[in-house]
Amino acid sequence: MQPIKANGYPILFAEDGYESLNNFIEENNYSILFILTDSNTNEYCLSRFLPFLTTDKTIEIIKIEAGEIVKNITTCVEIWTILTELGGDRKSLLINIGGGVITDIGGFVASTFKRGIDFIHIPTTLLATVDASIGGKNGVDLGSLKNQIGVINVPKMILIDTEYLSTLPQNEMRSGLAEMLKHGLIFDAAYWKQFKELSAIDFADFDALIYRSIEIKNEIVMQDPTENGIRKALNFGHTLGHAIESYFLENENKKTLLHGEAIAVGMILESYISWQKKLLSSVEYLEIKNTINAVFENIVFEEKDLSPIMDLLIHDKKNEYGKIQFALLDGIGNVKINQEVDNELIIRSFNDYKS
Repeated sequence: MQPIKANGYPILFAEDGYESLNNFIEENNYSILFILTDSNTNEYCLSRFLPFLTTDKTIEIIKIEAGEIVKNITTCVEIWTILTELGGDRKSLLINIGGGVITDIGGFVASTFKRGIDFIHIPTTLLATVDASIGGKNGVDLGSLKNQIGVINVPKMILIDTEYLSTLPQNEMRSGLAEMLKHGLIFDAAYWKQFKELSAIDFADFDALIYRSIEIKNEIVMQDPTENGIRKALNFGHTLGHAIESYFLENENKKTLLHGEAIAVGMILESYISWQKKLLSSVEYLEIKNTINAVFENIVFEEKDLSPIMDLLIHDKKNEYGKIQFALLDGIGNVKINQEVDNELIIRSFNDYKS
């Protein structure tokens, strides 16, 4: 696959990407290579990655536990401490091999250690491949509040190798699929249509679908790297989705949701709101709802869940002057940003989802 030119860095693919990685390491004469993994990628992905490295530089592996629960400042302190103890300096390189948690926290750690060292992302989940690793957003959660602390800072390169996806369980693949569906809904109606009948998809061509998803995310980010305008479109499904994800994460009586599982619900809810605000037709709304429901399990919301979920909306990063801002669909393939929605309509969207 042809490289994709991003905002100050290339997105490279498979074997050609590994050759470019080795050339890049050699040309920049790094003092030491650090590889950040979690317990899953350390077990299932590192054995594929390491043989591709041809460098004679010192390599140190840093392993953290897997899961959103460790995406916090405490983990950052642990990584910064390890980097220091192992002799990390301004000429160190951090290679982040993993899913969205690893690329988010790894990019943040690298951007702040010694006031910034170079880093590279090698995503190993579908979610990280098509979304989390692309665009330069790095950060951690504040308690259960998603991505409250962070920076926008781009890697030196992203290396995509879809062979890593073969290690994933089905729920992780579905989680990434949610972001691919979103990219079609907000930007490319023809791309969305390819997912309408999932049973008809030729998964031998799934790499091409992944490639197009990356292109869409990158095209939007290139127009608005710091999220002052059109990049907010990428938050479709995330205003309510992040609130749901945070609520289920902090509530011990609820099953923790994967990011894509929460975003899938958020997309249905926000599609309903788009319909009620006359931005979508009823036919389009039902098409979206039925397509997503065919992939993702229904999430049960009790009446007592809605108030705390609503309270979490105020922490959404798009909010301005205390007002909740939504990115809503303006027909399939288009989006309207900075849309205010009243609480009564949000409640109705949950009631429709439950029905």
